[in-house]
Amino acid sequence: MKIIITQQEAVEKGVWTEVAKMFGVREEDETWPNEQYILTEEQARQLGFIS
Repeated sequence: MKIIITQQEAVEKGVWTEVAKMFGVREEDETWPNEQYILTEEQARQLGFIS
């Protein structure tokens, strides 16, 4: 299973910092609100999206 989340959704859910770390996104990197990140099942569990 894979879960897709956008940068904006991650910010709204308060998990953007963790998602950014998972994907190696740094503060100085340019990101867009509609940019998508595909989470593995393990990553989704770590972020609390699934149990």
